[in-house]
Amino acid sequence: MKSQLIVETPTHQWIYFGRDPEKPDKIIDTNQYMLVTEKKALLMDPGGIELFAPMLANIVKHIPLEQLTHLFASHQDPDIISSLGLWDQTLPGAKLYSPWLWEGFIRHFGMHNISYEAIPDEGNRLVLDQVEVQFIPAHYLHASGNFHVYDPAARVLMSGDVGAALEDHNVDIFVDDFEAHIKKMSFFHQRWMPSNSAKNDWINRVRKLDIDYMCPQHGRIFKGEQVGQFLDWFEQLDVGQAISNAD
Repeated sequence: MKSQLIVETPTHQWIYFGRDPEKPDKIIDTNQYMLVTEKKALLMDPGGIELFAPMLANIVKHIPLEQLTHLFASHQDPDIISSLGLWDQTLPGAKLYSPWLWEGFIRHFGMHNISYEAIPDEGNRLVLDQVEVQFIPAHYLHASGNFHVYDPAARVLMSGDVGAALEDHNVDIFVDDFEAHIKKMSFFHQRWMPSNSAKNDWINRVRKLDIDYMCPQHGRIFKGEQVGQFLDWFEQLDVGQAISNAD
């Protein structure tokens, strides 16, 4: 599994994990992100149960395990949080931030020690040492209860499945050619995003944020002007494709 520092500020870092060439072929490739402050760390969408061992091995290359105090699950999908039962044994004092709507489902992955910190529909904030992150509503993109993580100091948006693409494990983690990248995103967004009104609500929220890096849970990271290019492309995309296909 690859791990790479993507953003560093005087107070904290963002670290990427992914592109695991040893994952089973039938398992979708995922990106995991960790925000590290002086004494704490937040691991976002920590991954499926199959990725627990390589994730753990790579995390301890960057921080002592006791520094990993917080987890975040954008929604309930197994590729995001089915490793929870193993993290529950490894990090018994940690807190998991996730939508209130999915608590009864997420607990099925195994949760006896970690505490569930339910995020209300309108979102909220989390402070790690002196670093504040915001949980941004992204409902129905694609889960009915869904959130993204925005870091205003580092100008990073962890965007979950928004911006996702299906890629090979050996490609770079950053988008190099936006126009060429569109063909890797189109079907994913048209099929997995069910609501144009929810999509537009999210776009209106995100256009108000100052973003240098948009980091999806699959595919590549968008930088600089590519963030605006993505928002323009996504805004004109008609989603909920399966409904029209079934007519």
